[in-house]
Amino acid sequence: MMSESSLFSHRWLPLLLVAPLMLLIVLFFYAPIFQAFYWSFFLERPFGGGSMFVGWDNFIRVISDPEFWEAGWRTIIFMVTGSTLAVAIPLILAVAADRKIAMSLPARNVLVWPKGVAGASIGVVFAFLFNPFAGVLAPLNSIFPGIWAPGIDGTDAFITLIAAHVWGGIPFNFVILLAGLQSIPRSMHQAAAMDGAGPWRRILDVQLPLIMPQLFLTLVLEFTESVTSAFALIDTITKGGPGGSTTLLVYKIYTDGFSGYDLSGASTQTAILMVFVVLLTAAQFVFLGRRVSYDR
Repeated sequence: MMSESSLFSHRWLPLLLVAPLMLLIVLFFYAPIFQAFYWSFFLERPFGGGSMFVGWDNFIRVISDPEFWEAGWRTIIFMVTGSTLAVAIPLILAVAADRKIAMSLPARNVLVWPKGVAGASIGVVFAFLFNPFAGVLAPLNSIFPGIWAPGIDGTDAFITLIAAHVWGGIPFNFVILLAGLQSIPRSMHQAAAMDGAGPWRRILDVQLPLIMPQLFLTLVLEFTESVTSAFALIDTITKGGPGGSTTLLVYKIYTDGFSGYDLSGASTQTAILMVFVVLLTAAQFVFLGRRVSYDR
């Protein structure tokens, strides 16, 4: 039964407390999304002066553009590869920290630090770390000239983006997965050990099934976050190059809207991207969510 101390003294106080956050969400999320959907059906002039209703013509024009599909496929590759690694690596680190191996306690604090670093700052750091002349791979380039050249090789540049994205995603996923592992009763580990299950068998049969809710949460958040969070990394590391090989859909929207002044085309791509994210999240809940058990 809920105690009286946990209740608010006034019925409007809870709404008043969340009002500033709701205002920010409406102004910086729902309003731009509504505007994007509205502009996707109009031909907007870049510097004002009116608009003209064109119906579905913007969608036909965008879908007929090969660059849109190329950016879309790169977005999917980045999303699948980056999100998978951004969950798998923290899972391995969380299992190691949960088993209390050497240096696991200080490592927990160190692994959380990147969460306080902005995406643009991460991009600047990784642009220097993976610089072919002054970065960590510079000695390899001196032995095999040209083996690492993210400035002219699209694959190398794409790998740099994925590495930066994975590094930035480790802290949050590590905390969530470690919390899930530490909530498993030790008696279950002891019972499995008494049945003859080794360390790997206990991980596969005991720990992983019991942290499925946490794994599901991190997967859903990572897949949706990777679609938009890549913008800061692209803008600070590659600018979409070389040759457009790292231009994901979110960065193409930016360049089309703010460099090409195609407000209608950028808004149409935003609307398509928004629908894609919603459908992706719904598919995850339909195909993965029902397989997650919250009972222990």
